[in-house]
Amino acid sequence: MTDWFLAADTPLRLSHAVAAILVVDRAGYLLQLRDNKPEIFFPGHWGLFGGAIDPGETAEAALARELDEELGLKGFAASRFAEITFDVASVGRGAISRVYFEIALAAGDLARLTLREGEAMRVFPFAEALTMPRLKPYDGFGLWLHHSRARLS
Repeated sequence: MTDWFLAADTPLRLSHAVAAILVVDRAGYLLQLRDNKPEIFFPGHWGLFGGAIDPGETAEAALARELDEELGLKGFAASRFAEITFDVASVGRGAISRVYFEIALAAGDLARLTLREGEAMRVFPFAEALTMPRLKPYDGFGLWLHHSRARLS
């Protein structure tokens, strides 16, 4: 099977996006192993659940839509955690942002989730999630910010 991470030449569309930092029992992060498809960013990598914000959609609405599409997760309490902006003017796009939301889940909540996108989902202890070799870099930074938030000033 081809590893599409570096082999793909499929055009990719940069857009504003949302990501869910799903904290399970304050002990770990629920992450998604992304499909190995050439038409997505970071195929075959672990990352946060979420995705593109559609035109005219708020970040909160995009988060609700994406988590329903990807996990069947509805009716959750989310708090806006951080927003990271990337200046990609060099490729003709300008600035795009990724909005991170924190959502607390109990271990019992995992049984009602259904993986609808991606190859797998798994709860990783904080240290393991932050040091895994194939973690989407911008999600890794978001997780590091979340994990280190008490140290930041």
